[in-house]
Amino acid sequence: MAKINDYYQKKQLMEKLADEINQLEQDQSLKRELAFENSIRELMKEYDKTPKHVLQILTAIDPSIAVAKAEGSTGGTRAKRPMKTYKNPNTGEVVKTRGGNHKVLNEWREKHGKEAVQSWQQD
Repeated sequence: MAKINDYYQKKQLMEKLADEINQLEQDQSLKRELAFENSIRELMKEYDKTPKHVLQILTAIDPSIAVAKAEGSTGGTRAKRPMKTYKNPNTGEVVKTRGGNHKVLNEWREKHGKEAVQSWQQD
């Protein structure tokens, strides 16, 4: 019985989504945006350009696009971890690292304890 209930729920959802799509397709502003997108795609094909090329051209025209892209960028690369500096008060040795899995730090943690080494972190 659970499958039939699932089937009818999904069918109702599909019908609801189909109605919403029909409403969107009647919207004139969406029609204009789709026509604009198609025109852009045709031009890219005609001139053998990729979206990346188009973005470079638009950035040359309006440099604020590059700033907006950099701020809104979520793809690909993460921000670098902050540099942390630890100074061993016993030896005066200094370790700078962006990660916590540093060979010398691990040796210090084994010898002096994690909390002690953490307290050696400098600002």
